[in-house]
Amino acid sequence: MESEPTLAYQRRTKKPLKPINSTNKQAIDKVAIYNKAAKVLIELIPDLPPACHVEMIPLDEIEANQYNPNKMAPPESKLLKTSMEKNGVTMPILVNRLKTSLKKYVVVDGFHRYQLLLNHPELQVLKGYIPAVVLNLPEEKCMAASVRHNLARGSHQVELTADLIIQLKGMGWTNNKICYELGMDQDEVLRLQQVTGLAAAFKDQDFSQSWE
Repeated sequence: MESEPTLAYQRRTKKPLKPINSTNKQAIDKVAIYNKAAKVLIELIPDLPPACHVEMIPLDEIEANQYNPNKMAPPESKLLKTSMEKNGVTMPILVNRLKTSLKKYVVVDGFHRYQLLLNHPELQVLKGYIPAVVLNLPEEKCMAASVRHNLARGSHQVELTADLIIQLKGMGWTNNKICYELGMDQDEVLRLQQVTGLAAAFKDQDFSQSWE
């Protein structure tokens, strides 16, 4: 006999679930129960911060972004894996919902946790799923959010951050908007120019007096 969450899922989707083994079936049932309970709590307390809006989403519906300015050295990656083995996943990843892709989500923050879970199924408590906070942002806002999270931790690569800034410039962002959205000041932008050769991207120098 099928459990209530599984039947409820079938009624909502109007199509039967694919044949699955008992382990995956249990994971799907648990995820359905958790996500439903989380949704009810959010509806009851709508002013909860995004950190409380955690969903369990399928790993195979997530793709990595192409602008992650945070690279992890092998020792740190090994330490993160050990931490996840000892303590489990203690922080959800941050993803953005996609509208024009085969995948449903793109990683904004937490790529290394996502990658470890994807490559090491033994770390997955609920097989095939990962806890995530889901955003609904346009691409350029998603890119800015990604670099802000990495800059806030002090873990980013100058070259990749510079590449991201070039992409934002190509999307029509002004220097002032880039500084505002990324939490950078004029001196930081000038240092990026000197270190990474971004002078061409910033040759117009449209900084307002508010940055002086």
